[in-house]
This record gives sequence, structure tokens and C-alpha cells, in this order.
Amino acid sequence: MTDGRSWEGHWKVRLYERVRERGYDSLTAFAEARPTASLVALAEELGPDDIAGVQVFSGLLAEAERKNQVTRLVRGQLVRELAEALPNGWPTVLDDESRFNVAVALARWGTFTPETHEQRVERAKAALRASPPPPGWRPLGPDDELLLTLLPDETV
Repeated sequence: MTDGRSWEGHWKVRLYERVRERGYDSLTAFAEARPTASLVALAEELGPDDIAGVQVFSGLLAEAERKNQVTRLVRGQLVRELAEALPNGWPTVLDDESRFNVAVALARWGTFTPETHEQRVERAKAALRASPPPPGWRPLGPDDELLLTLLPDETV
């Protein structure tokens, strides 16, 4: 966890230097090699004392916007949130605890949704609630078949 130094100096330069030090030519490539790692885990791997998860997401969003892949990024963020909140996959039974965990994952996903995609994400959340995925469903990346159905690639 950072101690507040993450915003000191040229954090974007520092972020991309760390990515290149690990052999990746982009932050997206680094993150996609770890599709279920949380933003915090990615940040800690890049710099436990001076990189924050929100900085990682900011860089990922900038790259996605340049490549017109924001929808893919949004799906990938849902994968990360589900992996953290539901490590064993979609619950078999929606009791109070599992319902809470699903709500946490979906709420966190919403906080990392760019404004351009907010309505689409809200529709995807509603679809997940109305027709839950099969028990144990655990997407391992943004190209998961169900995710592509919920949030297909299209220009927004």
C-alpha cells in the first residue's frame, strides 16, 4: 500500500518506467498478463510505495482511449472486481453474504467505469441481476463469452 508518495514527482513517467523494466511495452500488456489481479495488486507489483491503483487505471484508460478499446477495458475491470469479490466464481446460492459480495463487485466496477460507458454498464449490471450467470462462472479475461454478450465491442 502506498504511503502517500504516489503523487510525488512525475508519476506517469515512473509508472511507465516500471512497466518497461518488467519487459512490457504498454501498461495494457502488463495488466492483461495479470487479468484477474486487482488494480491495487498491479500497483503494488509496480511500486508498493509510490504507485496507486487509481494511477494504474488512469494509464489503462488513456491507452484504451487511444486504441478505441474502452469497452474491452471496462469488461476487464469487471473481471478484476469479480475475481477479488468472488474468488470461487459466481455463487451457487445468493444468500446474504454472497449477495453482498456480488453487490460489492458490481459497485466497484461502477466506480471504475468511464462516463461514456455508464449506461451500458448499468444495463449489464441489471442483466446480471435478472439472469445470473451459471454457478461457478469466473471470467478469466475481457474476452469471456458471457462478458462479450453483456458488453459487446462497439463504438460509444
